[in-house]
Amino acid sequence: MTIRRKVISSAVLLASVSWLPVTAAAAAQEAGASETRDVVTVTARRREESLQDVPVSVTAYSGAQLEAIGAQDITRIAQTTPNVTLEVSRGTNSTLTAFIRGIGQQDPVAGFEAGVGIYIDDVYLNRPQAAVLDIFDVERIEVLRGPQGTLYGRNTVGGAVKYVTRRLSDEPSFSARMNVGSYDQFDVIVSGSAPLSDAFRVGGAVANLTRSGFGTNLTTGQDNYNKRVLAGRISAEFEPDDRIFIRAVYDRIEDTSNPRGGHRLIPSLLTGAPVLDNVFDTRGGLDVVDQKIEGQGVSLSGDIQINDQWTFRSITAWREDSSTTPIDFDSLPGADLDVPALYDNEQFSQEFQLVYSGDRLNGIIGAYYLDAEASTVFDVLLATTGDVLGLPGLNAQTFGNVETETWSVFADFTYDLTPEWSVSLGARYTSDKRASRVLRRTYIGGFSEFFGGSPTLVAVTSDFDGSDSWTDFSPRISVSYQPDAANNFYASFSQGFKGGSFDPRGQTTAAAAAGIDEFEFMRFNPETVNAYEAGWKFTQGGYRHALAFFYNDYTDVQVPGSIGVDTTGDGVFDTFTGVTTNAGAATLWGIEYEGFLGLAEDAFTSGDTLDLNWAIGYLNGEYDEFIDAFGVDISDQAVIQNTPEWMASGTLNYTVPLSNGALSVINTLAYRGSYSQFEIPNPTLDQDGYTLWNASVVWNSNDGRWQAGVHGRNLTDERYKVSGYNFINADGTPNLGLEGTLTAFYGDPRTVTATIAFRY
Repeated sequence: MTIRRKVISSAVLLASVSWLPVTAAAAAQEAGASETRDVVTVTARRREESLQDVPVSVTAYSGAQLEAIGAQDITRIAQTTPNVTLEVSRGTNSTLTAFIRGIGQQDPVAGFEAGVGIYIDDVYLNRPQAAVLDIFDVERIEVLRGPQGTLYGRNTVGGAVKYVTRRLSDEPSFSARMNVGSYDQFDVIVSGSAPLSDAFRVGGAVANLTRSGFGTNLTTGQDNYNKRVLAGRISAEFEPDDRIFIRAVYDRIEDTSNPRGGHRLIPSLLTGAPVLDNVFDTRGGLDVVDQKIEGQGVSLSGDIQINDQWTFRSITAWREDSSTTPIDFDSLPGADLDVPALYDNEQFSQEFQLVYSGDRLNGIIGAYYLDAEASTVFDVLLATTGDVLGLPGLNAQTFGNVETETWSVFADFTYDLTPEWSVSLGARYTSDKRASRVLRRTYIGGFSEFFGGSPTLVAVTSDFDGSDSWTDFSPRISVSYQPDAANNFYASFSQGFKGGSFDPRGQTTAAAAAGIDEFEFMRFNPETVNAYEAGWKFTQGGYRHALAFFYNDYTDVQVPGSIGVDTTGDGVFDTFTGVTTNAGAATLWGIEYEGFLGLAEDAFTSGDTLDLNWAIGYLNGEYDEFIDAFGVDISDQAVIQNTPEWMASGTLNYTVPLSNGALSVINTLAYRGSYSQFEIPNPTLDQDGYTLWNASVVWNSNDGRWQAGVHGRNLTDERYKVSGYNFINADGTPNLGLEGTLTAFYGDPRTVTATIAFRY
């Protein structure tokens, strides 16, 4: 595949401008920001609209808001967005797990696609590696809940998260921010831009983010849960007049943080090692490779206004990332279940849009193309198992390569039938083609050549090379009724689609032994959702809310998993096979209630303000059918993973004038109900409900040049699990390895950060 060559040929995207609500603390930073306490504008439908007018469930955060609360990366917004899960994936520092309304995917291996689309400046990230985006130089983040296929690139069956960077200023600009905090946190973020002519400007931003570990690897002595990230972005914009805007962007990230080791939840079954007291400590001994993640991308944007009604846009992008990740599943010094892994991803995408804006008709026509390649290779060193079997250094290696070529055409238009009534119609036709190579080999003698070893080949357990293609037509319709400026009632129906693929961990010899067709054993089909939503948006005075009820009929749900395999019949699992099924069907319904109450200025003393934001999400989800790897319907046991029944948050912001500026005190309580890490609950691994308390004290100068703040996160020092591994059978015996792998990874402990920023 020649993805790199394709990037040379096209012109990219328009980065659209919108103003979002800012906290009172940030009001001094942006001209005219005081007006935005009442007016919120987003581009959820690829055009600028008031949030009040958009018949879509969308939550928007401005860059100023995120700075005011000390948000460090994209996972922070999930605390205050209903029915949304954004977490750092198990055993990694920068791979993202995303779920919206119970729909998503947590397996990062090549061949498994996301259920939530992540976008940087409208460029779709095809893989979850390097997708835990650090927040710097950001204009806004929008979270769109429900299928978005008639408007966005790919795999938005659950929803979409849009990360939009700042446009360059017409005037010379410079900003610098320094963060110093707990666990030796030291961050430096610098950005700037300059016009080289009336029509051309350049700019860039760089962030160096460091922190010591929350715990220690007691075997290697390394920090555990530390952070070393260097990220940067350079851009150039050409705008000869108000009809043409062109933007070129290059971004890069390097993450050299230590491997993230898990916390064992049970004593080891072979050596009897006890559970550690500190959940951030680990004992993993896997050190055959160092962890390193690199990602980079190039995009070029074009926005040409043809006439008063039509605008042409082009979004072209190339991205690649590579990850070296040693994962010690058993979290012990010995090699019971040690998995060093390499991920390499590359993608080229092209999108064209024709945007129409008229008196009564508004909409978009578009075409999207993606050519992507994802490769994964990992060793599974089962040394303790090999010793029992007389196979020293037993290694079950997996190599998987997946090529994706997809194209689609889409359209979405809104017509105002009357001043009060409007109807929106949209549709997307998608053609997906997937080619997969899966090579699995069993070695003795330790790690493979990918990780510095030279073992002896024992057997080839999979040598699969296949391809398949799928097509889909996904419609959308919504009706909106706005009897007055304060109210907007809407109802919508939409379909979502996520493409099929092949299990990158499948073992074809296991399929042959069971008398199952090899191709059918490896392949899994697309999943779809029929989504119904009704909502009411209200804005009047200092109060606004968005209330939504949704009902999702979710079918052919893709559920990946791995099970141990006994190839010799001696009762010992000496290898494993991936078993991915279209498990069946699920019903997901719930309610979301977001609101804002801003008391008028001078409510207390001159210039004081008090704002309250809240979000409540309820989700009731259950499987109507769940067929496991053995063909048995276990829907009475399965649950919707990574999605609590209840989520709620409240943020109170009190601002008072102080010393030629404004001082804000911001308090947030975020509650997340109990949830299961996987479809089959495990009471030891699953997380009970918990509440996080975050607080910030921020001062902004009246001229917008200076900001100083102190940010406390998780002030009650809660211990809560965000992911984990489970290779334990129902009777407590190991599913793979001999020590028993039941490990968890945790959210950040209590931290305090002081920050100072200067802008010019």
